[in-house]
Amino acid sequence: MKRKKRTTGGNLHEERKVDHVKICLEEDVASSKNFWDDVYLVHEALPEVDPEDVDLTVEVFGRKLAAPIIISGMTGGSESVTRINENIAAVAEELGIAMGVGSQRAALLDASLRGSFKVVKEHSPPLVLANIGAPQLVKQNDGVVFGAEEAIDAMEMVGAHLIAVHLNFLQEMVQPEGDRKTDGVWEALKGLSQEVPVVAKETGAGVSRKAAIMLKEAGVKGIDVGGLSGTTFSAVEYYRALQASDSLKAALARTFWDWGIPTPVSLLRASVGLPLIATGGLRDGLDVARALSLGAALGGFARGVLKDAVESKEALMVRLQTIIEELKVALALQGIKRARDARERPGILLGQTAEIAKESSSTASLLCTMT
Repeated sequence: MKRKKRTTGGNLHEERKVDHVKICLEEDVASSKNFWDDVYLVHEALPEVDPEDVDLTVEVFGRKLAAPIIISGMTGGSESVTRINENIAAVAEELGIAMGVGSQRAALLDASLRGSFKVVKEHSPPLVLANIGAPQLVKQNDGVVFGAEEAIDAMEMVGAHLIAVHLNFLQEMVQPEGDRKTDGVWEALKGLSQEVPVVAKETGAGVSRKAAIMLKEAGVKGIDVGGLSGTTFSAVEYYRALQASDSLKAALARTFWDWGIPTPVSLLRASVGLPLIATGGLRDGLDVARALSLGAALGGFARGVLKDAVESKEALMVRLQTIIEELKVALALQGIKRARDARERPGILLGQTAEIAKESSSTASLLCTMT
């Protein structure tokens, strides 16, 4: 397939990625509540399982991983963040876990920005996800539309096995320069999924039952529910709007700071027979165990390991090794020998999360009855 050559247009997107990383490192951009605290795992007083004997290996998207963990796409598109992706790729390869990269939009528009992504190909993580935005599948104000050609280019850029198409419409709608057009995205995503293996990825607002069904019908291979619990990109854009002295967008972003479906609830609602990735608020191995108990195939970390990825490969390695050990202990204390069996001991939802799950289920049932 002949590639369209693009050499300009990436500067704005490059600056945006640098802003995002800086804000995530320096500001409080978390949701007001971490809903993982409402997921209770039942302790087994006689577990009969040693942590050292817990089998964490899983197979997802036809790829075998040493542990059910993915370092989710965070950044790229700027030479200043090359080290982050390099550290992530090296650690993911050594630990046998999955990784994704941040939006490749800038690098697709400006070939000079590809270095921060190409560095991933210097390593061999068992599962790599490329990344483009769903808003760019339809014509926005800049007139650029991405399709199969750009998706294949993005995948080849990082040696990816699948491509994540991120559904970041909350972020775009509150962003000073956001792409706010959504009409036609589903059809475009459906067409793209016939050409390349796609994982649909939310970025902090969660996936509803309706959306999960639509995504399955579109032909995606899996869903990253990306729910409310951790970083909210409305908060990130709030700080960007303040920096730009855009009072309207700052007020809008502040209003929608806690908008979305909690990650644990989204896991339950998005269970439609596709592999699920749980990102949004995971802090440690215990949260990964909670996610697995609710049906996730992988637990994803982004901002929670960003500081370590910025510091050094060694710091990130220690952080991920700790998470893996915590996961082994959490499973062992439940009497679970294999990570892939964790869903057989489902977590119990408590508090506000239980109420939201109950009400969302009731509403979905009512809508189905009405239609």
